[in-house]
Amino acid sequence: MSQSLGFIGAGKMVSAIVHSLLRTNSFAPEQISCCSANDGTSEKLSNDTGISRFDSVEEMLASSPSVLILGCKPQQINELPPSVSEKSAGCLILSIMAGIPIAKLAKAFPKARNVVRSMPNTPGQIGHGVTGYLFAQSPSRPDQKMIEQILSSLGKAYKLSEEADLDRITAISGSGPAYVFEFTCALEEAARAIGLSGKLAKELALRTVTGAARLMESSDLAPKELRDQVTSPNGTTQAALESFSADELRTIVRHAVEAARARSVELSHE
Repeated sequence: MSQSLGFIGAGKMVSAIVHSLLRTNSFAPEQISCCSANDGTSEKLSNDTGISRFDSVEEMLASSPSVLILGCKPQQINELPPSVSEKSAGCLILSIMAGIPIAKLAKAFPKARNVVRSMPNTPGQIGHGVTGYLFAQSPSRPDQKMIEQILSSLGKAYKLSEEADLDRITAISGSGPAYVFEFTCALEEAARAIGLSGKLAKELALRTVTGAARLMESSDLAPKELRDQVTSPNGTTQAALESFSADELRTIVRHAVEAARARSVELSHE
Protein backbone atom coordinates (compact mmCIF):
# COMPACT_ATOMS: atom_id res chain seq x y z
CA MET A 1 0.00 0.00 0.00
CA SER A 2 1.32 3.43 -0.91
CA GLN A 3 2.31 5.49 2.11
CA SER A 4 0.84 8.97 2.40
CA LEU A 5 1.25 11.83 4.85
CA GLY A 6 -1.33 14.26 6.19
CA PHE A 7 -0.17 17.40 8.02
CA ILE A 8 -2.34 19.32 10.47
CA GLY A 9 -0.75 22.74 10.34
CA ALA A 10 1.43 24.31 7.68
CA GLY A 11 3.85 26.52 9.58
CA LYS A 12 7.63 26.75 9.29
CA MET A 13 8.49 23.32 10.67
CA VAL A 14 5.82 21.53 8.61
CA SER A 15 6.97 23.45 5.56
CA ALA A 16 10.56 22.43 6.26
CA ILE A 17 9.60 18.75 6.46
CA VAL A 18 7.51 18.88 3.28
CA HIS A 19 10.19 20.67 1.27
CA SER A 20 12.89 18.28 2.51
CA LEU A 21 10.86 15.14 1.75
CA LEU A 22 10.12 16.39 -1.76
CA ARG A 23 13.70 17.51 -2.36
CA THR A 24 15.05 14.07 -1.45
CA ASN A 25 12.33 12.30 -3.48
CA SER A 26 11.20 10.48 -0.34
CA PHE A 27 7.61 11.28 -1.27
CA ALA A 28 5.83 12.68 -4.30
CA PRO A 29 3.54 15.72 -3.96
CA GLU A 30 0.47 13.56 -4.52
CA GLN A 31 1.39 11.51 -1.43
CA ILE A 32 1.27 14.55 0.88
CA SER A 33 -1.63 16.69 2.03
CA CYS A 34 -2.17 19.44 4.57
CA CYS A 35 -4.80 21.54 6.29
CA SER A 36 -4.50 24.45 8.67
CA ALA A 37 -6.37 27.23 10.38
CA ASN A 38 -7.68 29.99 8.16
CA ASP A 39 -4.32 31.80 8.11
CA GLY A 40 -3.16 31.26 4.53
CA THR A 41 -0.27 28.94 5.44
CA SER A 42 -1.75 25.78 3.90
CA GLU A 43 -2.61 27.63 0.69
CA LYS A 44 0.96 28.89 0.41
CA LEU A 45 2.48 25.49 1.13
CA SER A 46 0.21 23.83 -1.43
CA ASN A 47 0.98 26.45 -4.07
CA ASP A 48 4.74 26.23 -3.40
CA THR A 49 4.99 22.44 -3.45
CA GLY A 50 2.02 21.00 -5.33
CA ILE A 51 0.79 18.98 -2.36
CA SER A 52 -2.93 18.66 -1.72
CA ARG A 53 -4.73 21.06 0.56
CA PHE A 54 -7.97 20.42 2.46
CA ASP A 55 -10.28 22.84 4.22
CA SER A 56 -10.70 20.62 7.28
CA VAL A 57 -9.06 17.77 9.16
CA GLU A 58 -12.07 15.54 8.49
CA GLU A 59 -11.76 16.04 4.73
CA MET A 60 -8.05 15.28 4.84
CA LEU A 61 -8.61 12.11 6.89
CA ALA A 62 -11.17 10.98 4.31
CA SER A 63 -8.22 10.63 1.93
CA SER A 64 -6.83 7.96 4.33
CA PRO A 65 -3.28 9.16 5.07
CA SER A 66 -1.17 6.43 6.65
CA VAL A 67 0.68 8.97 8.83
CA LEU A 68 -0.94 11.99 10.47
CA ILE A 69 1.57 14.66 11.53
CA LEU A 70 0.44 17.15 14.17
CA GLY A 71 2.20 20.42 13.36
CA CYS A 72 -0.40 22.82 14.70
CA LYS A 73 -0.11 24.97 17.82
CA PRO A 74 -0.29 22.88 21.01
CA GLN A 75 -3.52 24.47 22.22
CA GLN A 76 -5.24 23.56 18.94
CA ILE A 77 -5.23 19.86 19.77
CA ASN A 78 -8.15 20.58 22.12
CA GLU A 79 -10.04 22.20 19.25
CA LEU A 80 -10.03 19.14 16.96
CA PRO A 81 -13.52 17.83 16.16
CA PRO A 82 -14.54 14.68 18.09
CA SER A 83 -14.90 12.81 14.80
CA VAL A 84 -11.14 13.01 14.26
CA SER A 85 -10.46 10.27 16.83
CA GLU A 86 -12.68 7.89 14.85
CA LYS A 87 -11.48 8.91 11.40
CA SER A 88 -7.82 8.59 12.40
CA ALA A 89 -8.23 4.89 13.24
CA GLY A 90 -5.23 2.93 12.01
CA CYS A 91 -3.09 6.03 11.45
CA LEU A 92 0.43 6.46 12.77
CA ILE A 93 0.31 9.74 14.71
CA LEU A 94 3.44 11.90 14.84
CA SER A 95 3.42 15.04 16.98
CA ILE A 96 5.98 17.81 16.50
CA MET A 97 4.13 20.01 19.03
CA ALA A 98 5.90 21.17 22.16
CA GLY A 99 4.62 20.25 25.60
CA ILE A 100 1.94 17.68 24.69
CA PRO A 101 2.69 14.38 26.49
CA ILE A 102 2.21 10.99 24.93
CA ALA A 103 -0.67 10.15 27.29
CA LYS A 104 -2.66 13.14 26.05
CA LEU A 105 -1.88 12.30 22.41
CA ALA A 106 -2.94 8.69 22.94
CA LYS A 107 -6.19 9.87 24.55
CA ALA A 108 -6.92 12.20 21.63
CA PHE A 109 -6.21 9.43 19.09
CA PRO A 110 -7.31 6.20 20.83
CA LYS A 111 -7.58 4.17 17.64
CA ALA A 112 -4.20 5.13 16.17
CA ARG A 113 -1.89 2.22 15.45
CA ASN A 114 0.87 4.06 17.36
CA VAL A 115 1.68 7.53 18.65
CA VAL A 116 5.00 9.33 18.45
CA ARG A 117 6.00 12.46 20.34
CA SER A 118 8.96 14.42 18.99
CA MET A 119 10.87 17.61 19.73
CA PRO A 120 12.49 19.23 16.67
CA ASN A 121 14.31 22.56 16.69
CA THR A 122 14.38 25.53 14.36
CA PRO A 123 17.64 24.69 12.49
CA GLY A 124 15.56 21.89 11.00
CA GLN A 125 14.26 24.57 8.65
CA ILE A 126 17.62 24.37 6.83
CA GLY A 127 18.25 20.65 7.34
CA HIS A 128 20.60 21.09 10.30
CA GLY A 129 18.17 20.32 13.09
CA VAL A 130 18.18 17.93 16.02
CA THR A 131 15.04 15.96 16.87
CA GLY A 132 14.38 13.58 19.72
CA TYR A 133 11.40 11.23 19.43
CA LEU A 134 9.62 8.56 21.42
CA PHE A 135 7.03 5.93 20.47
CA ALA A 136 4.13 5.23 22.82
CA GLN A 137 4.49 1.52 22.07
CA SER A 138 7.23 -0.59 20.58
CA PRO A 139 7.02 0.20 16.83
CA SER A 140 6.89 -2.12 13.89
CA ARG A 141 9.92 -1.98 11.65
CA PRO A 142 8.04 -0.12 8.87
CA ASP A 143 6.75 2.49 11.35
CA GLN A 144 10.22 2.96 12.81
CA LYS A 145 11.64 3.44 9.34
CA MET A 146 8.86 5.85 8.41
CA ILE A 147 9.43 8.09 11.43
CA GLU A 148 13.18 8.11 10.87
CA GLN A 149 12.60 9.08 7.24
CA ILE A 150 10.31 11.98 8.14
CA LEU A 151 12.29 13.40 11.06
CA SER A 152 15.74 12.91 9.56
CA SER A 153 14.64 15.25 6.77
CA LEU A 154 15.16 18.00 9.37
CA GLY A 155 18.67 16.82 10.29
CA LYS A 156 19.67 14.31 12.99
CA ALA A 157 16.93 12.28 14.68
CA TYR A 158 17.42 10.39 17.94
CA LYS A 159 15.11 7.67 19.25
CA LEU A 160 14.62 8.01 23.00
CA SER A 161 13.82 5.45 25.68
CA GLU A 162 11.84 7.59 28.15
CA GLU A 163 9.57 10.61 27.91
CA ALA A 164 11.56 12.62 30.46
CA ASP A 165 14.34 12.79 27.86
CA LEU A 166 12.06 14.92 25.68
CA ASP A 167 11.98 17.59 28.40
CA ARG A 168 15.77 17.38 28.62
CA ILE A 169 16.15 17.66 24.85
CA THR A 170 13.76 20.60 24.85
CA ALA A 171 16.07 22.39 27.28
CA ILE A 172 19.18 21.68 25.20
CA SER A 173 18.28 21.44 21.52
CA GLY A 174 14.73 22.76 21.43
CA SER A 175 15.52 26.03 23.22
CA GLY A 176 19.26 25.87 22.54
CA PRO A 177 19.29 27.84 19.27
CA ALA A 178 17.90 30.82 21.19
CA TYR A 179 20.84 30.57 23.60
CA VAL A 180 23.24 30.82 20.67
CA PHE A 181 21.28 33.72 19.18
CA GLU A 182 21.38 35.51 22.55
CA PHE A 183 25.14 34.97 22.86
CA THR A 184 25.56 36.38 19.36
CA CYS A 185 23.53 39.44 20.38
CA ALA A 186 25.73 39.83 23.46
CA LEU A 187 28.89 39.57 21.35
CA GLU A 188 27.56 42.19 18.94
CA GLU A 189 26.66 44.48 21.83
CA ALA A 190 30.14 44.07 23.33
CA ALA A 191 31.71 44.88 19.95
CA ARG A 192 29.75 48.13 19.83
CA ALA A 193 30.76 48.92 23.42
CA ILE A 194 34.47 48.78 22.59
CA GLY A 195 34.01 51.13 19.63
CA LEU A 196 33.28 49.11 16.49
CA SER A 197 30.65 50.41 14.11
CA GLY A 198 27.18 48.88 14.25
CA LYS A 199 27.45 47.16 10.89
CA LEU A 200 30.90 45.74 11.54
CA ALA A 201 29.93 44.65 15.05
CA LYS A 202 26.96 42.71 13.67
CA GLU A 203 28.95 41.03 10.88
CA LEU A 204 31.85 40.09 13.16
CA ALA A 205 29.56 38.59 15.79
CA LEU A 206 27.57 36.59 13.26
CA ARG A 207 30.55 35.28 11.30
CA THR A 208 32.50 34.44 14.43
CA VAL A 209 29.68 32.31 15.81
CA THR A 210 28.81 30.57 12.53
CA GLY A 211 32.49 30.04 11.68
CA ALA A 212 33.21 28.50 15.08
CA ALA A 213 30.15 26.24 14.74
CA ARG A 214 31.28 25.01 11.33
CA LEU A 215 34.80 24.39 12.64
CA MET A 216 33.41 22.31 15.54
CA GLU A 217 31.26 20.32 13.13
CA SER A 218 34.08 19.60 10.69
CA SER A 219 36.84 18.93 13.25
CA ASP A 220 37.65 15.64 14.95
CA LEU A 221 38.62 17.59 18.05
CA ALA A 222 36.30 18.16 21.00
CA PRO A 223 35.11 21.74 21.66
CA LYS A 224 37.41 21.89 24.71
CA GLU A 225 40.42 20.97 22.54
CA LEU A 226 39.51 23.59 19.95
CA ARG A 227 39.17 26.14 22.75
CA ASP A 228 42.59 25.22 24.11
CA GLN A 229 44.15 25.54 20.66
CA VAL A 230 43.18 29.21 20.42
CA THR A 231 44.04 30.01 24.04
CA SER A 232 47.67 31.11 24.36
CA PRO A 233 49.09 31.36 27.90
CA ASN A 234 48.62 34.88 29.26
CA GLY A 235 47.06 35.93 25.94
CA THR A 236 43.88 37.78 25.05
CA THR A 237 41.68 34.68 24.86
CA GLN A 238 42.84 33.48 28.26
CA ALA A 239 41.95 36.87 29.73
CA ALA A 240 38.44 36.61 28.27
CA LEU A 241 37.96 33.00 29.42
CA GLU A 242 39.11 33.89 32.93
CA SER A 243 36.46 36.62 32.94
CA PHE A 244 33.85 34.05 31.88
CA SER A 245 34.99 31.78 34.71
CA ALA A 246 34.89 34.58 37.27
CA ASP A 247 31.32 35.40 36.22
CA GLU A 248 30.46 31.68 36.34
CA LEU A 249 29.33 31.39 32.72
CA ARG A 250 28.85 27.62 32.98
CA THR A 251 26.68 28.01 36.05
CA ILE A 252 24.58 30.60 34.22
CA VAL A 253 24.09 28.20 31.29
CA ARG A 254 23.26 25.29 33.58
CA HIS A 255 20.67 27.36 35.42
CA ALA A 256 19.12 28.40 32.08
CA VAL A 257 18.90 24.77 30.93
CA GLU A 258 17.38 23.71 34.26
CA ALA A 259 14.78 26.49 33.98
CA ALA A 260 13.89 25.44 30.43
CA ARG A 261 13.56 21.77 31.42
CA ALA A 262 11.38 22.66 34.42
CA ARG A 263 9.11 24.78 32.22
CA SER A 264 8.85 21.94 29.69
CA VAL A 265 7.70 19.61 32.47
CA GLU A 266 5.17 22.20 33.62
CA LEU A 267 3.77 22.60 30.13
CA SER A 268 3.34 18.86 29.83
CA HIS A 269 1.10 18.89 32.90
CA GLU A 270 -1.00 21.92 32.02
